[in-house]
Amino acid sequence: MKRILIVDDAATVRMYHRNILETAGYAVEEAVNGIEALEKSLQQSFDLFVVDINMPKLDGYGFLRELRSQDVAQAPAIMVSTEAESNDHIRAYAAGANVYMVKPVKPDQLLINVKLLIGEACL
Repeated sequence: MKRILIVDDAATVRMYHRNILETAGYAVEEAVNGIEALEKSLQQSFDLFVVDINMPKLDGYGFLRELRSQDVAQAPAIMVSTEAESNDHIRAYAAGANVYMVKPVKPDQLLINVKLLIGEACL
């Protein structure tokens, strides 16, 4: 079973993403900020990250930059944010994101991106 880490400081957003992903058959873990996400990702491997940008302690950009600099197996990341400016997309990709999505994400769009990034066929 593929493992996904949701990184978001908002409990309602984590629950929303968790429901979509678990219903689709994925194992889901959660982290409330980039520091907790980094600790979890250094202790265990994940197949994908769903990461918010604006979080306390360590934001999504900082988390991805730090994760990408580590000597660990690298999983793809979907950056999810309310920020819709083109500069936000550029910063997300520069930090190591593979896909950028604007909240609120539609369940089918999230699942298409998840399946593409972890190498599952989209039917």
